[in-house]
Amino acid sequence: MRVGFVGLGKLGLPCAVAIALKGHDVMGYDIARELMNKDPRPYRETGPDGHEPFNPYLERSTIRFGLMEDVIAHSEIIFIAVQTPHDARYEGVTRLRGQPVDFDYRYLMEAIRSVAAFVKRGVVVSLISTVLPGTVRRYVRPLKGPKIRLCYNPFFIAMGTTMRDFLDPEFVLLGVDDDDAAAEMESFYATIVSAPIYRMSIESAELTKVAYNSYIGMKIAYANTLMEICHKMPGANVEEVMQALKKAYRRLISTDYLDGGMGDGGGCHPRDNIAMSWLARELPLSHDLFENVMAARENQTEWLADLMCEHDLPKAIIGYSFKAETNLTAGSPALLLRAILEERGIQAFLYDPHVEGSYRDLSNMKPHVFLIGAKHPEFLDAKFPPGSVIIDPWRYMPSQPKNVRLIRVGIGPPTDD
Repeated sequence: MRVGFVGLGKLGLPCAVAIALKGHDVMGYDIARELMNKDPRPYRETGPDGHEPFNPYLERSTIRFGLMEDVIAHSEIIFIAVQTPHDARYEGVTRLRGQPVDFDYRYLMEAIRSVAAFVKRGVVVSLISTVLPGTVRRYVRPLKGPKIRLCYNPFFIAMGTTMRDFLDPEFVLLGVDDDDAAAEMESFYATIVSAPIYRMSIESAELTKVAYNSYIGMKIAYANTLMEICHKMPGANVEEVMQALKKAYRRLISTDYLDGGMGDGGGCHPRDNIAMSWLARELPLSHDLFENVMAARENQTEWLADLMCEHDLPKAIIGYSFKAETNLTAGSPALLLRAILEERGIQAFLYDPHVEGSYRDLSNMKPHVFLIGAKHPEFLDAKFPPGSVIIDPWRYMPSQPKNVRLIRVGIGPPTDD
């Protein structure tokens, strides 16, 4: 396949070379003309085998370079890998002072304008630059023109091992608004990797990319917090603690607890975080991460209360055990929600078939705002009174009759295109 790259920096060039190694006809362009050659690069980059450095692969590759118009005329798929930098104050090498800001999209917008100006026939453009959700909608689509079929296809790579990570990814992320372009990209990737390809909306893909990176930051911050506790606690050793946690493959190092819903609960989680927050102050730690976790839990529960209060109806919480299919209520986030509503002078109706041991026919009630507090399977068959609103943080409730409004929390409003 004929492939073009616009942007030949530390991300674009190694990936372009990797694609050429797989037998594709690759041509690249960069506004910095000095990058358009096969000279050794001053930065250190590992080759795809993890041992031989990148530069010999670059020198041996069939990649060619040309002007922007040459790359556009050559290509069936064009990857745009231009930078979306921050101001130097927001690159993480100085203290954060003042309000955070979005990325700088000037280079990205200029690249899209340039590509669109030279496109003479339909072409798939795959944008791989890191952006925040909504960026393609706001800045890219208005500039792309009718002949560009767009995908958002960010890579999950680490600088220094870019080629290796590109050729051996955990998954390939494809944000799409054109099914034909997506199908073409999937056919192309079938010649490159064996990893699964996940299609989703462009906005979801934009968020997935930055969420992936920020999640790594959260993990590091958590490990470093434990390191600081061990440093200040006689007899504690962070290596022992982390090696033990790494063995917890069912809950910690797994896909468990990675679904949006209510906050954590039970007899351990909230109370342990609160106790650890006390310890953070007692030692003291440089930062109380545990207080942040508990504040997030409370603030997110308060946001659910806000969603309920948007509707001028009596309030009801159905399911108030701390998790599905149990009758235990210790640490229940649904009971925290009730307490927050009570702070506002609102008495919420509570019902849980597992806690109360009996089934209640909700259809005989007057209309309420019903929030599903625990994901009990019994609620799937429940009948709700006409005029009611159901708020479902778990997104598992089936479609309802037209006279009952179902709000699946975490699924954004319909777009206008």
